[in-house]
Amino acid sequence: MSQTESESLTRHPAGLRRLFITEMFERFSFYGMRAILLYFMIAKVGAGGLGFSDQEAQSVLGTYVMCVYLACIPGGIIADKWLGARHAVRWGGVLIALGHFTMAAHSLAAFYIGLALIVAGTGFLKPNISNMLGGLYQGRTDQMRDNGFSIFYLGINIGAFVAPIVCGFLAQNAWFKTVLESWGLDPRSSWHWGFAAAGVGMILGLIQYELGQKTFGNVGLKQTDARQGLSKAPLTADDWRRMGALAVLFVFAVLFFAIYEQGSNSLALFAERKTDNHVPLLGWGFESSMFQSINPLFITIVTPVFTRLWRKLQEAKREPSSPVKFAMGLFFMSLAIGVMVLAGLATRSGSVSPMWLTGFFFLECVGEMCLSPVGLSTVSKLSPPRFSGLMLGLWFLASALGGKLAGFLGGFYRDDYARMATLFGGMSLACLLAAVLLFKLSPKLEGLMGDSAAKEPVHG
Repeated sequence: MSQTESESLTRHPAGLRRLFITEMFERFSFYGMRAILLYFMIAKVGAGGLGFSDQEAQSVLGTYVMCVYLACIPGGIIADKWLGARHAVRWGGVLIALGHFTMAAHSLAAFYIGLALIVAGTGFLKPNISNMLGGLYQGRTDQMRDNGFSIFYLGINIGAFVAPIVCGFLAQNAWFKTVLESWGLDPRSSWHWGFAAAGVGMILGLIQYELGQKTFGNVGLKQTDARQGLSKAPLTADDWRRMGALAVLFVFAVLFFAIYEQGSNSLALFAERKTDNHVPLLGWGFESSMFQSINPLFITIVTPVFTRLWRKLQEAKREPSSPVKFAMGLFFMSLAIGVMVLAGLATRSGSVSPMWLTGFFFLECVGEMCLSPVGLSTVSKLSPPRFSGLMLGLWFLASALGGKLAGFLGGFYRDDYARMATLFGGMSLACLLAAVLLFKLSPKLEGLMGDSAAKEPVHG
């Protein structure tokens, strides 16, 4: 290996920046639309919405989230066998943009067709852009690869932070509605401006993705994958043990994501109906959908903190293994939804401070940092190479089932303070018990994963 080649392996690949921006805009489109989706469905027809009941809207939302992540499985298979990851990302982005623009038309048919297009597009894009990122780090150290995933995860959360502010403002802001009226447009169409803004975000991501094709080298091309010898050799015993460990972590991740998704489900209703949506002390009002920006803001802030924490623990040879980090994530999620038990009881006296939801999102953020990027990196590392796209798709199945379970649980939400406390308290207890159980199982899971894969050097 030449000195130039050796030096190139000590730097992050040029394609990281392109994938970072692509994923940032894709997440802008996803979270921007999702921030207003429930509110659009429950808004009265006379206010430009669909007039669904709470339970109908929560069921649709849960099914949509499930399908989005469930589609990652065929998306990964199709990319592995035929398209290649690079083309899958491209066509996934096109379908996503078409879906958002379809939802900008005001009809029930356009609404469902748009959701279906977004589901299909995300199924192609989501697992395969992560697969491409892993491919860019072939030949580089595990620590550099994990740092790359940390940077990539930061891009996700930048997009997720900005999206609810932009799309929520366009969809819900009273001043913007008067602007539309002054232009001679129906102010009730503001919802569809929010959906269209999400589509614009995806278009911007696609443009820069196409401009950066040279930075990817041969990564993500199907014919290149074939040349690299991804053979049809049977899986080894180690492969099966590692996938078995992933399957156990998968079960616990379902519960985590079921509670995580309450942020855009039952807690979105809590934000709209039971929260005083004004900035404390300043008194500035804001749209309820903007609560969806709090979690990614916290993620952006604490990412360097967690990166430094894991590195310090690694240097001291005290870093927790991936299963232990999962258990920590469940514990903090238990604390997060436990906060909402107190918030629910506090509504007995009227609307509550936005600091209750802010506290939930902060603790949820800490739990997410212990589980979500750790899971993504662990799957990338432990998956057999020829099944990498499929295994990443299966990882997103945990989010799929969690999303559907979130819709089911959210259907029990009522504005009554006692019902809220019971619902959130049950979630908190279930998560706490799962955290304890997983902690007890961690030594066995570490053995299945192997010494070289049990710990993740740097995450965030």
